[in-house]
This record gives sequence, structure tokens and C-alpha cells, in this order.
Amino acid sequence: MIGRSVAVRVPATSANLGPGFDTLGLALSVYDELTVTALPEGELEILVSGEGAEAVPRDASNLVVRAIAYAFAAVERPLPGLRLEARNVIPHGRGLGSSGAAVVSGLLAAKGLLEGEADFSADALLRLATEMEGHPDNVAPALFGGLTIAWVDETGPQHKKLLVHRGVSPLVFVPEFTMSTSVARSLQPLQVPREDAVFNVSRSALLIAALMQSPELLLAATEDKLHQNYRAQAMPETDALVRALRAQGFAAVVSGAGPSVLVLADGPGRRLEAAELVAQATDTPWESLMLAVDFKGGTVRGTGGFHVMT
Repeated sequence: MIGRSVAVRVPATSANLGPGFDTLGLALSVYDELTVTALPEGELEILVSGEGAEAVPRDASNLVVRAIAYAFAAVERPLPGLRLEARNVIPHGRGLGSSGAAVVSGLLAAKGLLEGEADFSADALLRLATEMEGHPDNVAPALFGGLTIAWVDETGPQHKKLLVHRGVSPLVFVPEFTMSTSVARSLQPLQVPREDAVFNVSRSALLIAALMQSPELLLAATEDKLHQNYRAQAMPETDALVRALRAQGFAAVVSGAGPSVLVLADGPGRRLEAAELVAQATDTPWESLMLAVDFKGGTVRGTGGFHVMT
């Protein structure tokens, strides 16, 4: 194995999509890229460029390294030394799945390094990723691409990948400030009113139909009463932008735990209108990313060729 090298590419993700709390996720066309080379045991070299490079650990606490080690331990293989060359593009701490992407990157790198020695099925990768991340809503679309429904049953985490209507045009507004996922989660109550739960069940069902065949229903389908209102106090700029966009008819939601805002526009023209509105009507500096839905998910290329997690 020493000297074997693999290249990994993993998309950003946006979870929840409004009403689909901890269940729905969407893969987006922003990617972290990673090259991992096996070195003699005990050696560790980490090179990082791009987003968050100054803050990423250069030791065994690095999340990608931990994910590789977790995968090797799962199949009872000794961990070699590692050389990581990471090019990060997914913004950190902004609700676009950067930690999930790091976990998936490490697991796919381990799959590539162990090719021919251990077999990682799609189900096994989702299970390992969920164990590390704590919930499957980000790691499922990062692994498989597209729109994913993720859930956990008595056998472990499960997922269903769905195709998105070609008229859906994602737009993400990324602020300069960050938000901790753990802090965002701490703001939610352990119990919610029954009528709020029923409200979100209806909107989640409608959202699947809107994303797959009826984009004109996206505004109604992205309404939420389970998590966004409770988190608003921690990110008032995000809350204000979501409200302003929705008042103008745009299907805007908090991306993941925030603070980025995702707009699911009904066509590229409406997406451009949303971007122009934000540029003209807010003093907060928002970076606008006009994206596509990623349909491949994480990919790994090694000595055995190019693999897509479907």
C-alpha cells in the first residue's frame, strides 16, 4: 500500500431545505478536493489550501485523518502513514456541510487506499459517515449526490436519492460570519406543538413534489415551524434576509444550521432577480453563489479507476 495515492472530490450540501429537518439534503456544485498518499506507518503530512486553511489542524485531530482512521479500524486494517493535500472550497461554519464533506472525503479516501483489500459498500459508507457526523442529512447527499431523503431504522441509516426538476436553480448567499451547528441545535426545544409538527409534515411532503415536478410550489413547500424561528435570535441578519426574500416570493430558507441562506429559485431568471434584490437591498455583505444541483456525489479515483457513489 505504501505509495498508493487516491484523489477524492466531494460536493457541498444544504440540509433541511426548510421543513425537512434532519431528513432532507441537497448536493450542490461546490467541491472540496483531496489527494491522499499512503506513507510508512507513523508519518503524517497535511497540506491545506483554500477555505479555512489557517484553522485546519495539521495533526491526527484533523477530521479527514480521523475519518480515514475510523474506516481502517472498521475493517480491522492497520493505518499507514498519510500525506494529505486538501484544496478546500466549501465555506466553513456556514451551513454548507463542510464537516460532512470532510468526513465523506476521509471515508472515500480510505475506500480507495484499501481497494482490493476491503470492500466498502454504499450502505457501509453511509453508516460510518453517520456515526461520525451524528446525523445523515448532510453526509447522504455528499456521498450520493442529488436530493436525498435520509432516515434511521433498526438496521442503521438509510437513504433514497431523487432527481431534481431541471427548473430548480439553487442560489446561496454566504455571509462573512459563521455559526456553530451545536449552538444552533441548542436553541431548539425538545418538544414542539402538535400543530407545528403536522405543519412540517405537510410541507416536507409538498417539498418533494415541488423539487421533483412542480417548482412553482417551492415557496409554500419551504415553510417551516420546527427550527428556523428558534435559531433566528442567534443570526438576525440571516433571519432578516430569509424574511425579505420570502416576502418577495422567493423560496428562501436557512441552509443547514446557517448562517448561509439557500434560495430554491424557479428558473435561472428568478435566481438572477433574487441576487439583484439582495445586492441592492441589504447592507450585510453576502457572497452570492449561483449553483447547480450535483448529481454525482462524492467520487474517488485510485489505481482501480474512477468511482461514483450511487
